[in-house]
Amino acid sequence: MIGGRMKERITITLDGKLLEQIDKRIDGTGIKNRSQEIELLLAESLGSNIPGKAILLVGGKGTRLRPYTNTTPKALLDVNGKTVTEHLLDLLRKYSIRDIILSVGYLKEKIKDYFGDGSKFGLSITYVEEEDALGTAGPLLLARKHLTESFICSNGDELKDINIPRMFRLHKRKGALATIALTTVEDPSHYGVAKLEGSRIVEFVEKPKREEAPSNLINAGFYILEPEVIDMIKPGFSMLEKDVFPKLAQMGRLRGFPFSGQWFDIGSVERWEIAKKKWQGIQMVEED
Repeated sequence: MIGGRMKERITITLDGKLLEQIDKRIDGTGIKNRSQEIELLLAESLGSNIPGKAILLVGGKGTRLRPYTNTTPKALLDVNGKTVTEHLLDLLRKYSIRDIILSVGYLKEKIKDYFGDGSKFGLSITYVEEEDALGTAGPLLLARKHLTESFICSNGDELKDINIPRMFRLHKRKGALATIALTTVEDPSHYGVAKLEGSRIVEFVEKPKREEAPSNLINAGFYILEPEVIDMIKPGFSMLEKDVFPKLAQMGRLRGFPFSGQWFDIGSVERWEIAKKKWQGIQMVEED
């Protein structure tokens, strides 16, 4: 019995080529046999191996994107015919995550008017409202009643393409309280850089000199969190990166998930322009 659910033994017949693909995924550690890999593949395809909810942090003022954000919230800036937030919703919808919370603040009525209850996007969207800026951790307190199981938290000013089921698999297998998606950049000196031991994050080094960076892996602004993390957040302005993750690292409960999919930070006008040229969008049918 796993997680309170009884397992049943079945017999199936599969094409030899399918078995070859399954065998390639068996690594002897995370995936130990065919039965385990087949179960994981079925769970992924049926949407039972992923968090059920996601909260997107879209309340920022976007000061580095002025004058564009003087009248338009950062969440509604256009990237190749879609708003930034719609690209994030595409990623979630790809993996059948349809219960979404938007944490809104600056120009919040425009965001609420645009997305409504989410039905026109095939989603269910609810809102929490920041009267004052609350950072990356504070909004989770506002949404506490909605976040009773493993959930996704994502910054709203990055475009990213992440295999969420694989990230969740690592998160659960390692018993993490928080797992951070990590992307590789050539120059990590402008970001928080992860120091890893295996998948365990020992610490983040904030904006190190390029030659002193412990790796080229940076925080991609996309997390899988357990509800217990919310209990570590103090009311008011609070940052996951500075106020919560260091504590989890000391506890040995913080993991990193390096991924190779696209990632673009649109926090400044220059980076937004790069994203508009290079971002390829979310491919809704995964090629794996």
